Amino acid sequence: MQAALTESPLRVLLAQRRPLVMGILNVTPDSFSDGGQFFDSAAAIAHARKMAEGGADILDVGAESTRPYGGRQPVSFEDELARLKPVLPEIVRLSLPVSIDTIKARVADWALARGATILNDVWGLQRDGDMARVAAAHDVPVIVMHNRDAADPAIDIMADVRAFFTRSLEIAARAGIAREQIVLDPGIGFGKTQEQSLLMLARLGELRDFGLPLLVGLSRKRFIDSVSPSRPDERIGGSIAGNVLAVLGGADIVRVHDVRETVQALRVMAAIRAAQVLGEQG
Repeated sequence: MQAALTESPLRVLLAQRRPLVMGILNVTPDSFSDGGQFFDSAAAIAHARKMAEGGADILDVGAESTRPYGGRQPVSFEDELARLKPVLPEIVRLSLPVSIDTIKARVADWALARGATILNDVWGLQRDGDMARVAAAHDVPVIVMHNRDAADPAIDIMADVRAFFTRSLEIAARAGIAREQIVLDPGIGFGKTQEQSLLMLARLGELRDFGLPLLVGLSRKRFIDSVSPSRPDERIGGSIAGNVLAVLGGADIVRVHDVRETVQALRVMAAIRAAQVLGEQG
């Protein structure tokens, strides 16, 4: 597993050199997989507790859908905060690292001042011009995700992701964010065709040469439907298969809806690999 970040709860977790599971909490009415299920504050808090009990290492909280395929509604700063205010303090009290998933620097600033310890930006510091400054001011790890406004099947997606990450790292450096504070996310399903998402997962290990932790968020994504037609809530098997292979391919963190099932799958994978090593030594 990847070397640790600077001193932070995420550093402590990464130092354990095992894959980390980030549980998704969408406090939204329109997220692609579970939109509306946890829009009610009590339901959101209960689900966060369930994920913590199921073995989540990190809880990722978002109050605006970033779904890449139609149907999402832009949310104002005021509305996003209104969704977070009754939920975030209770989630912070669960004593797990909390990531704030937002594309607004003002929302990030608010959440990081109230106990969130990780910033998850699906535009990799390249959409809101103040995001890098906010991350630097709070001195927190930043998840930099690759994104595009639209998929282009004609491009070399690996080259595009590399160029995007290079720009994000330059923005981070100018803002005073240490390189060691960055986690890279190739953005499965965002600005990519289904074939490009599969290719990204197949070639994930090539991104290890950035020397930074990798996060993969493939849970219930549409590329699974392209392989095995299914609704989002029917894609648990495909999600687990993808996450196990992502970890084998170099992912340090997987971002998932189905925490307990993913934790179990990764533990079984680790046990089998350990037995394999013992067998080879014997």
